[in-house]
Amino acid sequence: MPATNPRPDVVTAERAGRDRPTEDRIFTTPDAVIVLDGASQPEKTSRDGGWLAEQVGQHLRQLLTEHPRADLTDTLAEAIGHVRDGHTLRPGSGPSTTVSIVRWTSDDIDVLVLGDSPAILLTRGGEIHQVRDDRLSRVASDQRAELYNAVRRRGGFGFQHVAEWTALVQAQQRARNTPGGYWIVEADPEAARHAVRASWPVSDIAAVLTMTDGMDSYRVPASWTAAFALADEHPTLLVEAVHQAEENDADGRRWPRSKQHDDKAVALIRFR
Repeated sequence: MPATNPRPDVVTAERAGRDRPTEDRIFTTPDAVIVLDGASQPEKTSRDGGWLAEQVGQHLRQLLTEHPRADLTDTLAEAIGHVRDGHTLRPGSGPSTTVSIVRWTSDDIDVLVLGDSPAILLTRGGEIHQVRDDRLSRVASDQRAELYNAVRRRGGFGFQHVAEWTALVQAQQRARNTPGGYWIVEADPEAARHAVRASWPVSDIAAVLTMTDGMDSYRVPASWTAAFALADEHPTLLVEAVHQAEENDADGRRWPRSKQHDDKAVALIRFR
């Protein structure tokens, strides 16, 4: 008889950061979890990061349901191209989103990360492995410093320092999907070729946490081992712990950022 894929437990939790719909998305298939974090933009538009996350996530779910063993890079490239062509998007002028895909077979766990939505793995021996794409944090350093200095001097968040926040977003856009910059889901399928990939034998892994960056900015809980333990009770407890950390930094001076509460989404995948 052919080997069957393991059937892990998948539990998710989400919370919007502000009084508007979240721009994070979680999609699942029988063999995969897909987490996306649409980027916030200074200007209001119906095609924001959340819209793009929804479009790309829906197509990824369809493709990975129909072709569960397809190459993840090729699948992401196809999804980006489909959304670009279906909505006449132009590279450099539209919304963007991160994506993190965790897919399992009877033999392996494959992880793809593009943008700052990491996947954290706990081995059966208690080791922690992290799959990250931190290239966004390495661009627009001058503009980021200007924004964070404004927050530290005057309090508040990026949305309250519009000139500095807009300058940061524009500098990041200029570096988007360029050599030496960073790669992200937007309107260029080539970005998928620059994703961070990793794989482990499924027998080695006890659990995986995959999440948006709103869950990954404050070292709360203090260790990933503690985060797995809290999420094992229920991922909502992990979400609320991070939300409370933001609440305790009400003026943004400890952790300068664009908004007090970021959208949060997390999926816990437990392998038996």
